[in-house]
Amino acid sequence: MLPLKIVVIGGGAAGFFGAIACAKVNPHAQVTLLEASRQPLAKVRISGGGRCNVTHACFEAERLVQNYPRGGKALLGAFTRFQAQDTVAWFAAQGVQLKTEADGRMFPITDSSETIVDCLMNAAKEAGVELRIGTSVVTVKRQTETTGFEIVLKSGEMLKCDRLLLATGSNLAGYKIAQELGHQIEPPVPSLFTFNIPDQKLRALAGISVNPVKLRLSISNKPPLEQTGPLLITHWGLSGPSVLKLSAWGARVLHETRYQSKLLINWLPDLQQEQVRQKILAVKTEWARRPITLHRGVDLPHRLWQYILTRVGISTEDRWAGLSNKTLNRLVGELTQGEYLIIGKGVFKDEFVTCGGVNLKEINFKTMESKLVSGLYFAGEVLDIDGITGGFNFQSAWTTAYIAGNAIGISN
Repeated sequence: MLPLKIVVIGGGAAGFFGAIACAKVNPHAQVTLLEASRQPLAKVRISGGGRCNVTHACFEAERLVQNYPRGGKALLGAFTRFQAQDTVAWFAAQGVQLKTEADGRMFPITDSSETIVDCLMNAAKEAGVELRIGTSVVTVKRQTETTGFEIVLKSGEMLKCDRLLLATGSNLAGYKIAQELGHQIEPPVPSLFTFNIPDQKLRALAGISVNPVKLRLSISNKPPLEQTGPLLITHWGLSGPSVLKLSAWGARVLHETRYQSKLLINWLPDLQQEQVRQKILAVKTEWARRPITLHRGVDLPHRLWQYILTRVGISTEDRWAGLSNKTLNRLVGELTQGEYLIIGKGVFKDEFVTCGGVNLKEINFKTMESKLVSGLYFAGEVLDIDGITGGFNFQSAWTTAYIAGNAIGISN
């Protein structure tokens, strides 16, 4: 009996993990991994600022799926078979220990993405995977209606295989292959991005961070979206975990509005609005003759407090005694629901993520096999799955690739 011929297209996290799983479960299979660029695992190298945020310390499937704006429901069953704890154990078995940071993100103890790159490269080599870099795929066709694939490379060479794993990431070439094989593609749009705010005085505060803040995205005719967490003021507007999470959940609606939207910021989410009012009134009573800019009464960075005061028309000379009730109300409102204008998006350089991809209804998540084309499997970001920042996108890649690889490698 001839050995099973398997081709994996895409030399990223999902492609490598799927190829390794496949080769391990079926050592007699011929597994070939094709990567268009000269450098495989490029995204792994740059993720997490070069440290590689491998996964997140969230070890319950029900909680894990809550971190996926798209794909969570489909991943629930998949995570019962391979989740973050399994990822930690897999890397430990390869001699790579992971550590957990305060926010739950998990990194190699070396703090170097090269540790993960080397691990995957070595594991693929040991499993007998043939890696071909600089190998672009032009087209993929079925050999017959029921079996095998013909893969035409840019060089003109043609490969034949029994089964195919598409792990091309958020890549137009991968979407094109999936489409040509009969799959529907949900339009890809950016996820995980920062907000451009056209306020020079705010931008002048670049480097100031506040934790927590509560953000509310207000778009007409759409349900409001909210996120609470750390916020960072930048030279172009706003960033930080709360912004990135909000951009992920709002990726589609923000794309529809061409990234023009109203953003409400509650700088003091741990307090009710009336509690904020009482704190301000207490300061007004105690420091009546003192400048408002110097005695704030709420836990905010001094420069940010001064900026907020200018937004409600309070000057550096104004004293608490002269603060009118009307201005006090405006100040409380600014602290708890300040209105800012988003005019565009920036790129979160450490983790560029796209929402969109192969329609999940067309995939069997028990095996990651296409429901439309037998022998065709999918893993990673080529699917319409995306997570928030924190290692969740890598986890969905490991999970879908592990399931796909194991299913592909088992001979019928």
